[in-house]
Amino acid sequence: MIMMRRTFLMAMPLLVMACAKVPITGRSQLNLLPESEMMAMSLSSYQDFLSQNAPLPASDPKVARVRAVGEKLAKAATTYLDQAGAGDRVSGFQWDFNVVDEQTVNAWCMPGGKVVVYTGILPLTQDDPGLAVVMGHEIAHAIARHGNERMSQGLMVQAGGLALDVALSQKPDLTHDLFLQSYGIGSQLGMLAYSRKHESEADKMGLVFMAMAGYDPRTAPSFWERMAAQGGAKPPELLSTHPSDETRIRDLEAYMPEALKYYKP
Repeated sequence: MIMMRRTFLMAMPLLVMACAKVPITGRSQLNLLPESEMMAMSLSSYQDFLSQNAPLPASDPKVARVRAVGEKLAKAATTYLDQAGAGDRVSGFQWDFNVVDEQTVNAWCMPGGKVVVYTGILPLTQDDPGLAVVMGHEIAHAIARHGNERMSQGLMVQAGGLALDVALSQKPDLTHDLFLQSYGIGSQLGMLAYSRKHESEADKMGLVFMAMAGYDPRTAPSFWERMAAQGGAKPPELLSTHPSDETRIRDLEAYMPEALKYYKP
């Protein structure tokens, strides 16, 4: 018991240092992994992905559109964070926007600002504001450091709390899988509550970023209505990493008055 108390007391400074508040929502979070290491893993995974999934050339109109919207969102997010005294959230980010010709309805952003949009989601975005809904949401995940938070939880649960460098050397496959899970590739019921919380948080942050970038946030519910209209079998919300379409749309509309404060067409 004495040894356990001593270990806990020794760990307390680390836990205090790792505690932070997410911009916009103010939620307290616990990230145990150095963000620099997360960005290093991100860059490696990003390069591996692009080597296996050739991105469309810069001359493609879809790429030009994604990059134009993405650059506006990145600038808006950076401005917000600087004004809020949270500019460290994007310290070291080197934004990069790519499009892959894949019919999967998906997009993602890794730490460091590495963004990929799949062509399969473009028909649903329809226009630049719709694209801003998607990209603002994914950028928000990276800025909120949701991947770090989820991977911290995974290392504590599945790797016995090993430090990242130790886990990489001793359990490389597990560590790689945890990194992928942190971005929604695979999930476990024990982490789903956090995942739904992250999705809702990214929705709110994304609304603010797109509004500051000059895109009407009131277009967001319409995009999610189009997503809902895609149909198909969906698991109950309790067993889903994402909020139900109805919950998401209701929450977006409830937050809209706050987001509109940042909208200056």
